[in-house]
Amino acid sequence: MGSGLGRSALVVGGAIGAVAAIFGLSGCVAQPAATPPPVTVFATVTATPTPPPVATAPPAAELEPVAPEPVPNAPAPVVEWGPAYDTGPRPGATATPVLDGNGVPFSYTVVEGDSFFDIAQRFELPQQQLLRMNPQIHDYGETVYIGDLINLDWTKTG
Repeated sequence: MGSGLGRSALVVGGAIGAVAAIFGLSGCVAQPAATPPPVTVFATVTATPTPPPVATAPPAAELEPVAPEPVPNAPAPVVEWGPAYDTGPRPGATATPVLDGNGVPFSYTVVEGDSFFDIAQRFELPQQQLLRMNPQIHDYGETVYIGDLINLDWTKTG
């Protein structure tokens, strides 16, 4: 076997190798990035020039617009719709009408809950036509009273 000196040389040599390995591996660790040098920015501020005032001409005298001459509308035609046709009782028009000899509704007596509009709808008459046939009805048919007699004969008025 060898001397003690050989063994200590191995231990020292191994220690030196380990230290060398540690220093060698320390190069594998990422180094902090170098910060770039600061950048200096120079800015020059200049005033925006104001445009010189522009002389404007005084406004010309404005002419007043002339309205066109009115053109009258033609008178509305009077549409006679013909005889009333009973579509049957409905809410707002529930009474039984009086029929003429041909079975055409002749008159209608207002009962509780009736309205002029619903009566016109029941007998397929425009409300304006029914109003022309019944000049005794006031307020455009807004107020009808129980017992009012409504004319349904389109050839008569009142």
